[in-house]
Amino acid sequence: MLPGKPLAEGEALDVFACGRCGGRRRVQAYLTAPGGVRAILEHLELPTWPAQLAPAQGPAQMAWC
Repeated sequence: MLPGKPLAEGEALDVFACGRCGGRRRVQAYLTAPGGVRAILEHLELPTWPAQLAPAQGPAQMAWC
């Protein structure tokens, strides 16, 4: 399967197969409560809020305009 290529009918995607080594991934935890996600991010010293988006810009100006 190539990236960006849709799956053919009847073709399955194994989300637990490692793309690097072919080994099996395991589910470590099922996160359902927002408080649990926040606690894990804080423990890993990662930001708990999404990144700030840059302000929108207008279309590029043509050199001859």
